[in-house]
Amino acid sequence: MSLTPHLTGWAHTRFGKSDLPDVEALMAEVSIAAVRDAGLDPQDLDAVSVGVFGTDITRQRFDAALVGTGAPELASVPAVRSENACATGSAALYAAFDMVEAGRARAVLVVGAEKMTRTPGDAVTDVLLGAAHLPSEGEFGSFPAVFAWLARRYSERYGDPRRALSRIAAKNHRNGVANPYAHLRRDLGVEFCSTVSERNPLVADPLLRTDCSLVSDGAAAVVVTTPDVAATARRAVGVRSRVQANDPMAIVSRPDPLALDAGRRAFRGALHEAGVGLDGLDLIETHDCFTVAELLQYEAFGLAEPGKASVLLDEGRTEPDGTLPVNVSGGLKAKGHPIGATGVSQHVLAAMQLVGEAGDMQLARAYRAAVFNMGGAAVANYATVLEGAR
Repeated sequence: MSLTPHLTGWAHTRFGKSDLPDVEALMAEVSIAAVRDAGLDPQDLDAVSVGVFGTDITRQRFDAALVGTGAPELASVPAVRSENACATGSAALYAAFDMVEAGRARAVLVVGAEKMTRTPGDAVTDVLLGAAHLPSEGEFGSFPAVFAWLARRYSERYGDPRRALSRIAAKNHRNGVANPYAHLRRDLGVEFCSTVSERNPLVADPLLRTDCSLVSDGAAAVVVTTPDVAATARRAVGVRSRVQANDPMAIVSRPDPLALDAGRRAFRGALHEAGVGLDGLDLIETHDCFTVAELLQYEAFGLAEPGKASVLLDEGRTEPDGTLPVNVSGGLKAKGHPIGATGVSQHVLAAMQLVGEAGDMQLARAYRAAVFNMGGAAVANYATVLEGAR
């Protein structure tokens, strides 16, 4: 019989342009802090699972071992690194879930981190484009251009989504104001997010700068434990279900690129395994690497019919006071997107909601949350249902 993983401790840096010199220093800032937050000592850990994509272009590799270099107390704990494009953090987290469910570990530290802002912009663009299928999509020239292609396809089929994209950007930036970890804590407004300007240029038609997630530094860590360890913790969040599903890497080869089929299968599969429907969720933290991604996810998840996502926004249903708040944290759009840290951060911020520790972000009701993190253009899709204590 498998054991249900629990999240029992966590730590999170501010996302943005960090003064810390490298990934090692970022991981050191959160590693021991998360262990202590779980009420554990380093010797209580059975493993460390690390998520680093590698956008910090240096000769240094072997990121798993860097945890023990930055935090010597962890140097003797077995450590391994995962990588799965923008879902790298969730890949590391799911590796920890596997260990706990199989009874091979009672406590695993998961650390996700990335140092991106020191890398020149053209180099970051080149690295991120590697998350697309280069033989068929390399000609797009950038990762934003891949999602711009999806936005144009959506426009051709359902009508111009520009207003809806602007409302998603404005919502997430408005939410980010309340998030102390967010890269950009500024309410930009719908009009600014919908207008081409010197401060908000066109990045890849029709996507503006405000449609694109931020290039950030940052780290997040969480301790995953067995139920018996969680029972002695001061608070814990249960992993009710989790599903990973993949689609072909080349979006241009999919029968319907707008359907995000594997994202749909992962998200709805996680709800099915948890035995809940959308009405059983109190919030969703989802992967808005671009505003069109969040728009398509509304429809893939079943929040709206195909082509009708804008109705959710018109009715305010995804706002913090709506029927199903989405990205109360500000999402990748405002919080930032340090690749390896993102999936871990999403789970940490959802867990904080479920235990009433989200500060100014806190929702009036938060018992059950869904987290969705994806690598590439919905290639590797991770969906988790988390549950707090009533």
